[in-house]
Amino acid sequence: MTRSVYVTGIDRGDGRQVIELGVMELLTRHVDRVGVFRPLVHDDGPDRLFDLLRARYRLTQPADTVHGIGYEEAAALQAERGTDELVSRLVDRFHAVARDYEYVLVLGSDYAATSLPDELNLNARLANEFGAAVLAVVGGQGQEAESVRAEAHNAYRAYHSLGCDVVAVVVNRVAPEHRAAVVERLAARLPVPCYALPEDGSLSAPTVAQIVHTLGAEVLLGDDSGLARDARDFVFGGAMLPTFLKALTPGCLVVTPGDRADLVIGSLAAHSAGAPPIAGVLLTLDERPGPDIMALAGRLAPGTPVVSVPGGSFPTAGELFAIEGKLNAASPRKAETALGLFERHVDTVELTNRISVARSGRVTPMMFEHELIERSRSGRRRVVLPEGSEERVLRAADVLLRRDVCALTLLGDEEAIRKRAADLAIDLADAQIIDPQTSALRERFAERYAALRAHKGVSVELAYDVVADVSYFGTLMVEEGLADGMVSGAVHSTAATIRPAFEIIKTRPNAQIVSSVFFMCLADRVLVYGDCAVNPDPDAEQLADIAIQSATTAAQFGVEPRIAMLSYSTGTSGSGADVDKVRKATELVRAQRPDLLVEGPIQYDAAVDAAVAQTKLPESDVAGKATVLIFPDLNTGNNTYKAVQRSAGAVAVGPVLQGLRKPVNDLSRGALVQDIVNTVAITAIQAQGERPGAGPAA
Repeated sequence: MTRSVYVTGIDRGDGRQVIELGVMELLTRHVDRVGVFRPLVHDDGPDRLFDLLRARYRLTQPADTVHGIGYEEAAALQAERGTDELVSRLVDRFHAVARDYEYVLVLGSDYAATSLPDELNLNARLANEFGAAVLAVVGGQGQEAESVRAEAHNAYRAYHSLGCDVVAVVVNRVAPEHRAAVVERLAARLPVPCYALPEDGSLSAPTVAQIVHTLGAEVLLGDDSGLARDARDFVFGGAMLPTFLKALTPGCLVVTPGDRADLVIGSLAAHSAGAPPIAGVLLTLDERPGPDIMALAGRLAPGTPVVSVPGGSFPTAGELFAIEGKLNAASPRKAETALGLFERHVDTVELTNRISVARSGRVTPMMFEHELIERSRSGRRRVVLPEGSEERVLRAADVLLRRDVCALTLLGDEEAIRKRAADLAIDLADAQIIDPQTSALRERFAERYAALRAHKGVSVELAYDVVADVSYFGTLMVEEGLADGMVSGAVHSTAATIRPAFEIIKTRPNAQIVSSVFFMCLADRVLVYGDCAVNPDPDAEQLADIAIQSATTAAQFGVEPRIAMLSYSTGTSGSGADVDKVRKATELVRAQRPDLLVEGPIQYDAAVDAAVAQTKLPESDVAGKATVLIFPDLNTGNNTYKAVQRSAGAVAVGPVLQGLRKPVNDLSRGALVQDIVNTVAITAIQAQGERPGAGPAA
């Protein structure tokens, strides 16, 4: 039977989209096929939340199946034929969705400008008819703790008294200073869990793009990154420049008549200097600075929006203050902020159990990625990113910080990093930034490196120059316990990333070599490929070591290891030096780790295809079910992982280095932002087995 959860409220303005997004995140961690159903919908435009869910979670559900009935049609139907007819029609449409999915997220009505009588009662009845658990949401914006407690208690009683299975109550948009009191009071009064999420101004702040769209503004300067910035405040220009500059706040939108070129240039210069970074400039009265001023503005703060409206400052102000930020597919950073807020303040394990989400029998790429984020958050570690000014690294850092995945240290020139982050509208307030050139740690690291490399004749003076390199500095942070792991390689070569690790961190006592694996996320499972990135032609002993390390890594990340030692021949059907190497390596694995399931030599098709395995190795416990595939050499492994990645549409997560005493991981120089996020999460998880979390470096 399809399970479902009905997210509903008692009034408008509860910011329920944050909760709906958070619940979808929980569902997609455990369930392969999740459907969405919104019983009642406004007919005045696209469904922004569904568009966000479809884009973020790669939903294939046809858009025309998501919605039940428009509010106007529902009101007319209810008035003409009664509530039973309306409910019956919505139940039919719900079941049309439910039969195609394992779980359905139902989005309750929004209480906004509708003519339906007793909307709460209708939501309760629909939840009961759908057989859905109810997650009740209450808005706490602008209310004192006792008022919020009473609202939440009333919401629970209302839905419970109407026969609903209320699994939890969420109070959203609570004043941060009242949150603890709200949680404490509700815990004593409600028989179900109650979670309280604090108000986050960045969620309600409109983006510059939203302001442009709402006001019909003309964009004179700015790129997509600039238009995606949140306008967290509005500063209206009228004073002389020295006084005006003191009024600027981080993330503000400057609103000024277009003939005040001094305020335009002053604002952009302040942004360029990072004191403070602004969202952009909005020019009123249809006045625009001359071409020379605009050219200077473009050079001062490239990408920063300068937009123009015909109206004056006063009517423009009225329109601006009426705009509220919305979660939609065009604002992915807001989604990351919302999820971070949800995950920090909701017991996701408890809620998952309460809404009865059973894990699917297969693991999809998205489920694997979700698991990485969840596990890395559960035991917070510090990861150092040496390429601190690289745009993809900064965008990944933005996601990691918003989701509270781990603590971050960025290396590089602090002024350059902060300026680049400001241009990208990225808030690095929670990140640590260290410049190896000027850090007080440089001398200490030089002494440590000189001691480690004394046998190679490295002096402290020479080491002082070496450790200023970001890769060496980051590696020494890991070695000295000032960070738990390092991720690099977006702009540096693999050698530049792992050579310092070989010299400083070195291999584990039980590892012969450093090797690597890729997690290959196929449509219905996750396979582990090793070694596809480090060792060109391992001998039998090294190949056995790679297999054992890869099995350990697989188990660490929830993949049950069944090892296939790959070759061009299966069983005893072939001979030759290459086959003999694999055969010997298989015997070594069995001797060293008799607890592991291993088969070899075996061909790829016999390893993963049950039908082929039945023909070639019918008695094998691994053939047809292999999860860890060990390639005989780098040429075979690297080409195979890329062929599977490109031809089968697999998500390749890695390379993940194994065998080092502490985690250091390399990126492809073509790595996407999500690749960096995944690799950092993997590094944090690897570090969880090393030691308690490292504190900030000095």
